[in-house]
Amino acid sequence: MTRIESLEAHEVFVFGSNGLGFHGGGAARTAYDRFGAVWGQANGLQGQSYGIDTMSGPEVLAEQVAVFVEFARSRTDLRFLLTPIGTGIAGIPAEEVAPLFLDAPANVVLPDLFLDVLRELLA
Repeated sequence: MTRIESLEAHEVFVFGSNGLGFHGGGAARTAYDRFGAVWGQANGLQGQSYGIDTMSGPEVLAEQVAVFVEFARSRTDLRFLLTPIGTGIAGIPAEEVAPLFLDAPANVVLPDLFLDVLRELLA
């Protein structure tokens, strides 16, 4: 997946956030500037974006991803474009984040970085 600059009406930009919802850099800044992310809201659906807290530790990240996956499963009318959350400013290796999305539904589009990790894991 290349850098996401625009979305269709049924698409949602999924980004990594910090626990305070301060969207100052990376994909969070893009979500804030372009796709309706709300300053001060760390997670969940915000405009045409969805935040997942990647900065509050691995347990919080795993819980947030599980909530997101269930949300995506319930919203088959939407297509979720997942950025490689956690691998930028948060500094988490893709090998630790990608497996959290193993059971993501088909309407979640995984970034190439995560797809590569999952292919290797499942090989």
